[in-house]
Amino acid sequence: MPVLPVAQVQEGDCLTSDVITSLGSLLLPEGRILSDRDLEILQAFLIPNVEVRRNGLIETTEKSEENVPESEVQPLQQKFLEMEKLLKHSFDRTGPGDKLPVLELRKTLLELIDRIEEYNVLTFVPVQDGSPVERWIRNSVLCALTSYKLAKWCKLPEKDWTQIALAGLLHDIGNVRIDPAIFHKPTRLTPAEIQEMRQHTVYGFRLLEGVPSLSQGVALAALQHHERLDGSGYPMKLSGDKIHQYAKIVAIADMYHAMTTTRNERKGQSPYLVLEELQSESFGKLDPLFVRTFIDRATHFHNGMLVQLNDNRVGEIVFTDVQNPTRPMISIYGEIVNLSKQRDLYICAIYSA
Repeated sequence: MPVLPVAQVQEGDCLTSDVITSLGSLLLPEGRILSDRDLEILQAFLIPNVEVRRNGLIETTEKSEENVPESEVQPLQQKFLEMEKLLKHSFDRTGPGDKLPVLELRKTLLELIDRIEEYNVLTFVPVQDGSPVERWIRNSVLCALTSYKLAKWCKLPEKDWTQIALAGLLHDIGNVRIDPAIFHKPTRLTPAEIQEMRQHTVYGFRLLEGVPSLSQGVALAALQHHERLDGSGYPMKLSGDKIHQYAKIVAIADMYHAMTTTRNERKGQSPYLVLEELQSESFGKLDPLFVRTFIDRATHFHNGMLVQLNDNRVGEIVFTDVQNPTRPMISIYGEIVNLSKQRDLYICAIYSA
């Protein structure tokens, strides 16, 4: 939990450690929900900072996934878990001759999308309910939400939004055709195994092509989400306008979630650093307009948000320059840190109320 300057503490914050006076006596106990009067007491005793938990406060960098009792799971989280379980069950049953339960998947996805206004791309972290989680399935559900948001932000026709969300949900379905010994191999893959892994795009296209209720764009997103504008992608080395619009959007969502998610021994990267990497990738590889829109809208309205820098200091975003949306100005104990000037510093964790 963050240690905050008393000036940034709010009524309703919960102390996560005892507050001790300079003489060593207990001032306020751990677990206390702070009132306006408590804030006055902290200031009167010249307490510089306290450790708190804010209602709904989530650290997004380490992607902590503690088990949460079902009664405490928020509606968006509950619908996310339902979608994840249905997707896993559906993929587990995708054998030769089996039909994908598209109508059921669509219905559950629409119920999840009904909570889309509660979904913040940078701060949302799925909870754990004790069930085993397969990262690629979890990322598929995240890609569905992010692809939907990006399609809406880019002002694509509304009729495309749900189909693009389905494209994000199903883009990696071809993984079910990969040899499990290769897919789950803990050591480095051989060149032949890498080529087999890349075939998941072709396998996915074959599974989705011609499926009723799915547009051709959904199947093409499965086939093309690893293609790049300069022709450096796979499986067909397509370039420019030969890549379907759905695939261009899903590619951005897929890269973002792959890079921010912790897997095996690799810790997820800071969302802000990933946005910068996506920006650099947009030159010649990703659609630059879609990437710019994604960065601008994902970082929009974040003034007042608490963040942690890589030097462990916690501060508040006070200004975001539209030219440098990933490097805002941060107020730390009254000092303004301009990340666009101090390039050695960056946001490594986000705290969202």
